[in-house]
Amino acid sequence: MKTHVTTTTLAIVPWFILGIEAFSVVPRPKIPVSPTQLASTTTPASTDVLQSTINVASSSKRTLGSQELLMLPRQYRPKLDKGEDPFPSMSHVSVTLLSATPSIEALSQAIEMAMDTHPLLRCHVEGDGEPDERIDLLQMVRKGEPNPCTFVAPNEKTFTSKDVLRVVDVNGTDINALAKSWQNNFSTDIDDGSWHKKASKGPLWRLTLHRLNNGDGQCALVFASNHAISDQGSVNMLMDQMIADVASIEENGAITNKAVSQEMPMAMEDSVLGMENRWSDVQTAGISPSTLKYVADKAAEGFRNPVILPDSEKAGDSTLSAITTIMGQSAGGENQASSERKTVLQFRTLPKETTEALLEACRFHGVTITNALTAAAALTSSDFIDGGDAKAGTKRNYKVLQSLDMRRFGSQLDSCATVACMAGSNDLMLGPIQDRSGESVRSNPDSSESQKLFWALAREGRMQTNKFIQSDGPVHAVRVFDFAMTVSDLNNLVDLTARSKDSQGRAYSAGVSNNGVYERQAAVQRDDTNERGNIKIKHGKYKVLDVFYGTPHSRSGCLYSVSTITVDGSMKLTFNPAAPIVSEQTNAEYADAFVELVEKVVASSSSSSSGNFLSNLNISEGSLSLAAAACGAVGIAMHAPAWSEFFTNLSIMKENVADPKDFYDAFNFWVFFAVGHPLLQPILWISDVLHGSPGPLVLDLVPASFLMANILFIGLTALSKEFRNALNVAALSAFLTYVGSGLDGQAGLGDFNLQLNDSYQGQAVKGCPAYEDVHQPSMDNFDLDKYQGKWYEQKFHDWTQFKEVYDTTLDIKLTPDRQGWIDDFGVKGPAPDSAKLSWDKSPVANGAHYFLFGRVDPNDPPGILREKGFGVEFPNYIVDVKKDPVTGEYTEAIQFQCLERGGVRVFEGINFMSRNPVMTDEELTAMHQRAKAAGMYPYGAAPEQMHTVARRGVDEPKIDNNWQQMWHAIGFDRLLELLTESIEDGGR
Repeated sequence: MKTHVTTTTLAIVPWFILGIEAFSVVPRPKIPVSPTQLASTTTPASTDVLQSTINVASSSKRTLGSQELLMLPRQYRPKLDKGEDPFPSMSHVSVTLLSATPSIEALSQAIEMAMDTHPLLRCHVEGDGEPDERIDLLQMVRKGEPNPCTFVAPNEKTFTSKDVLRVVDVNGTDINALAKSWQNNFSTDIDDGSWHKKASKGPLWRLTLHRLNNGDGQCALVFASNHAISDQGSVNMLMDQMIADVASIEENGAITNKAVSQEMPMAMEDSVLGMENRWSDVQTAGISPSTLKYVADKAAEGFRNPVILPDSEKAGDSTLSAITTIMGQSAGGENQASSERKTVLQFRTLPKETTEALLEACRFHGVTITNALTAAAALTSSDFIDGGDAKAGTKRNYKVLQSLDMRRFGSQLDSCATVACMAGSNDLMLGPIQDRSGESVRSNPDSSESQKLFWALAREGRMQTNKFIQSDGPVHAVRVFDFAMTVSDLNNLVDLTARSKDSQGRAYSAGVSNNGVYERQAAVQRDDTNERGNIKIKHGKYKVLDVFYGTPHSRSGCLYSVSTITVDGSMKLTFNPAAPIVSEQTNAEYADAFVELVEKVVASSSSSSSGNFLSNLNISEGSLSLAAAACGAVGIAMHAPAWSEFFTNLSIMKENVADPKDFYDAFNFWVFFAVGHPLLQPILWISDVLHGSPGPLVLDLVPASFLMANILFIGLTALSKEFRNALNVAALSAFLTYVGSGLDGQAGLGDFNLQLNDSYQGQAVKGCPAYEDVHQPSMDNFDLDKYQGKWYEQKFHDWTQFKEVYDTTLDIKLTPDRQGWIDDFGVKGPAPDSAKLSWDKSPVANGAHYFLFGRVDPNDPPGILREKGFGVEFPNYIVDVKKDPVTGEYTEAIQFQCLERGGVRVFEGINFMSRNPVMTDEELTAMHQRAKAAGMYPYGAAPEQMHTVARRGVDEPKIDNNWQQMWHAIGFDRLLELLTESIEDGGR
C-alpha cells in the first residue's frame, strides 16, 4: 500500500506561505470490533510456541521519519490540552486466502519467527514528538524536538504470538461463510484508528485466522497494522515467510531453513535522500532550484480545478479552502459528521486470460498496466461524478493519485529485506474528460474513438509519470514533505482538511495502487543462501488463492479508490472509498463498471491490433522509412549515454596505444562479437517461426505456410521500394539499438556486456587487475598437469560466448613441448529455452567443437595461460581451484581473462567450471563467494552478472529427427569434423 499525497499549503513562518506536497490519508477514529463480533465462536491463540533468539546485540532504535509520523500519527498538544480526541492512526489491511488451514501450533511458531526476523513487528514507540515551542500566532510552526517519536525494538521477548494472533471459527462450512467473515474483519480493521493508543506498548500489528468449523479446507489470514510499520510489498514478503515456515513445521517438525534476522529498517526519507540527509540534518542545503520548481508546479495544479466530489456534494473553492486551512480553520466550517465516515468495500477478480490480455494490450500501446488502470479509474469516475444528474457536454479534470514504491527512487538504500513502509505517490492530472465517457467506451469499445480515448489517457499517465521520475520528482517530494513535517504540525492541517465541509477530506478524484505481480517480489533471506529468491504461490499444501489489501480513505483521501495486485496470473482488485460520500451501492456499481471497462477495452484492443494493417493503409511515399527511422532514433537515444561513454573510452584507448595495429586488433575483436550477437537473434526467431508454422510439411521438413509467407515477403520486398527501404532502416536501427543495449547492460550482463571499462554499482572500473590482485591461496603450488582434461562450464560472464548455447565443455591439454595449450571448446545449440520449437532441428544440436590456442610463458607465475584468438592475445588467469580432499585432483576452477589496451578494459571473461556436469545451488553460491573474495565482482562475477549454462541430462540420447537426418545426408556433420580437425592441426 502506498501513502497518499495531496497538495496543500502551510504557514512555515508567520504570514509566509509555501505550497507543498502532503500525505493526507488518515483513518477515522473508531473503537475496534473484537473477533467475537465477527463470528459466533472465537478461540484465543493459547498454544505454546517455539522460542527463538533474536540476533541483535541490543535494542534497535530509530527516530521515526516524517512519513511514519503522519501515519503513527504524531499528536498535536494544543488540541489535546483542549480535551479534543487524539488524531487517529492510519491502518493497513491485507488478506491472504489459502487453500488449506494451518494448525494454531505451527502458525504460532511462524509468527514467533517473524517477530525475531523483523524488528518493527516487536517494536513500540517512545517519545511524544512535541517541540520546544510553537513560534507562530497560529501555533503550527515548530521549533526543536527534545523528545522525538522513536521506534524501539527490544532484543528480549517482549511479545509472543498470543499478543497478535486471533482465531475466528466461522459458523458454516462453505466458502461464502468464510468470505463474509474475513470481509467483516477487513471492514473493521481498515477503519480502526486506535493503533496510536498501543504505540507506547506495542505490538503495532495483528493477524486474524478465519477458519471453517471443520478445521480443513480454505482459510483467510487478515493482517492489520499501523501503516507506519508496513506497506504491501513488505507484507507480501512477511506472509510468504510465515506460510513457508508453517509448511516446514508441519512437514518436518521445525523450520529447517530459518529467515535471517534483520536490522531496524531505515526510514523512507533515508532510503530516498540518503543517510543523514533529512531536513533536520541538512536544512536549506537540501533545497535546490529544481525543488522550488517542483513546489511551484504542485501549486499550479490547483488552477486546473480538478473535481474531488460528486455533484450531489458541494465542494468549495480550492484556493479559498487552502487559505482557510493554513489559518487554522476547516474550510467551509467543520463537518460534525466527518468522524462517522467509514470505508465501504468491494472485491473483484480479473480472470487470468483478461489479465494476460491487458498486459499484451499495454505492451502493444507502450504503456504499463498501472497507466491503463489510472485511465480506467478516470473514465469510470466520469460515469458517477454527476451524482446521477447528467449534464450534457460537461467536461472535468481528474486528479488521480498513483501509488509508488519509493524504494525505487533516489539513493535506493532500502531493498525490502524487512517489514517497513516505503510508500509514496505522484499526482496525475487527466482531462478534461466529458461526463459519462466511461459509459460511452463500455457501450462501444470497438470504435476508434473509444480506443483512442482510453489509450491516450494511459499514455498521458505514462508521460506525466516519466516526467515526474526523470525530473527527480520523488526526491523533491520527499524532501519537501520532510521539511513540512519537521517545521510544522502537518498532522493538524490534515485533520482540519478531514473535518472540512467544503472538501469532506477529499483531495483526489480517484486513486490507484498497483502492487504488481505477487510472485515477482523478493522473499526473505534464508540462512542457507546469500541470495534472496522470489515469493512463491505454493508452499507444501498451502497455495495462495487471493490477496486483497487497502488503506482507509474514510477520513481523508480519494473520492474513488482501487488497490490491485496480480496473483497467479489473475488481478485482484479492492475498491475502498468512503461512505456516505460514496454509498455501498455506488461503490458496487463503480467496481462493476471499472472491471467491465477494462475487459471490453482489452478485448477490442486485442482484436484490432491483430489485423494486417498494411492491407488497409494507403501508404504515402517515404512514410514507412520515416517511421522506421523515427523508431530507430528513439531506440538509439534510449542508449545514448552508453554510446557516449563507449566512444569516450574508445578515443582514450586510441590516444594511449602507441601502435595503431594494437588498437585496431583490439577494436576488431570487440566488433566481431558485438556484431555476432544481434545477428544471431533474427536467426533464432526465424527458426522458431519456421518450425511453429501450421500446415502440412513439404518433404517432411518445412511447413507449406512458412514457404508461402516467405514468397509473399520476398514479393513485397521486391515490388515495394518503400517497404524495402523501410526494412533496411528498421534492420539497421534494430541492430544499433541491440548493440546499445549491450553497452548499457540491458541485453544481458552475462554474455553481452559490451561496455569498455564498464561500471559496477555505479562506479567505473578501469583496466585489468594484476594476477596477484585476484590470485587465491588455493593456487599455491598450482600443478598445470592436474588442470588438464575435461571441464564442464557452469556459468560465464563473457561476450565471446552466447547465452543461446548449452552443454558447454572445455577440454584443455598441453602441447608435447609444454610451451602451448589447446582448449577444445564444445557447445550445442541453440538451447531448448532459447528456441523452444527449433532447438532440436539445428545442425549443431548434437554438438560442435571449436579450438582456442595459447602459450605457457615461462616468465609468468603458475596459473597464467596466454590465450590467443581473433588477432589479440591476453592472459587467462586461473584464479581459484578446489581440490578433492582425497586425491588432490582439481574439481572446480575459476578462470578470468582480461584484455586491456591503453588503460581501457576491452574485454573480461569469467568462467565457473567443474569436473561434474551439474552443480548444486550451494556449490555455485560458494564459487561466487570465492570469486568475491578474489575481488572479481567489479569485473562481472556477481550472480546477476553471470549467465548459467543450460544442460540436458547426461543420459539423454543423441538427437535424431528428419532435420538431423537431412544434415547428415548433405554431409554437414562431416564438414564440421573436417573443420575441427583442420583447426586442431593448425594449432599444433
